Amino acid sequence: MSFKLKPLGNRVVVEPIEQEEVTAGGIVLPETAKEKPQKGKVLSVGPGERDEDGKYIPMDVKVGDTVLFAKYAGTEIKVDGKKLLILRESDLLAIVED
Repeated sequence: MSFKLKPLGNRVVVEPIEQEEVTAGGIVLPETAKEKPQKGKVLSVGPGERDEDGKYIPMDVKVGDTVLFAKYAGTEIKVDGKKLLILRESDLLAIVED
């Protein structure tokens, strides 16, 4: 996949991973009843913040990482019909390690 959205500063572009649409009891959830995803895959990473000398501080996340983020963090955008989030690195809570 060729991704052409390059975030600035300490921001990352994340594709939320949708939760299951059926509950454990077998109830199908409509789109409006689902909780906002808090887990996603990093698609693009900015260069990081600059320190006092103007040098970039490297980001802790990289493209391909699966991350957890704050529930209502970031800005939601649509690209090619997909919902994506632009988040600050500080909105990321953890990197999910396999």
